[in-house]
Amino acid sequence: MARINLDMDVLRTFVTAQDLGGFNRAAVHLGRSQSAISQQMRKLEDQTGQPVFKREGRGTILTGQGERLLSYARRILELNDETLEAVNGFSISGSVRFGLPGDFSESWLPALLGIFKRAHPGVLIEVFVERNGLLFEQLDQGALDFVLAFGGGGRPDALPLAILPTVWIGPSPDIILALTPEAPIDLALYGHPCRFRRTGLELLDKAGTPWRVTFTSRSLQGLWAATGAGLGLTFRTPVGLPNHLSVLPDRPGLPRGPGIEVCLHDGCRPLSPARKEFRDAVMETTQEHLRPIRL
Repeated sequence: MARINLDMDVLRTFVTAQDLGGFNRAAVHLGRSQSAISQQMRKLEDQTGQPVFKREGRGTILTGQGERLLSYARRILELNDETLEAVNGFSISGSVRFGLPGDFSESWLPALLGIFKRAHPGVLIEVFVERNGLLFEQLDQGALDFVLAFGGGGRPDALPLAILPTVWIGPSPDIILALTPEAPIDLALYGHPCRFRRTGLELLDKAGTPWRVTFTSRSLQGLWAATGAGLGLTFRTPVGLPNHLSVLPDRPGLPRGPGIEVCLHDGCRPLSPARKEFRDAVMETTQEHLRPIRL
């Protein structure tokens, strides 16, 4: 009997759909129509001669044969990618979609991305700067490959890189002298939801310090500008702190905050050679720059 060669593109679509949790997300991730994805899955069943999916409620799940096929498909794709990498030397290609908060986008990370791009010109890098919550949503939907974020250490895909201090920030250390126990502290913060906002306000409440939010922004640049103009103190990590702003010293009523973890997240999805290289580069550079920052 003639042997059948499984279609590698179909196998990759199959694995992608399982990793992302459905055909709709796979279609968005791969830039194809849902009908095209469904046609590929029918082709997969034709090639294997086995039912790969079965109906459950309004959706589909893998059959026993489908679960077995998924395990082999991962191994086949991994060996395929490893073979191409070995044959082509260290020349890699592909794409990487990387999300990160504004704190990192204007510091040392752009330089890293430039170095990586020059070393691997065949890799397309797309960078998205957003707040943590939206970045995790996009990662879970398959719209991003990696997210560098504050917190998220409880997620199964978290790769811890560093723990940073959270501090109060103002235009200069001298502003402490103008604060009085009776007057509320003016604050410049992100709007809800924001981990730094919540933590900072909880610290002030526990210390019995009156406060009022006088400036709310959706951008980090807006917070820095408002803080520099004296419109209010803000609460974050020292990462990416502009030169015209200062970390304020500890004082009664203005306590230093807890440490916050910085993690790289990959959505628990298999990585292509390009994404493995990118992950390793981001991890190494992030640890190198953040670990000297002490709590």
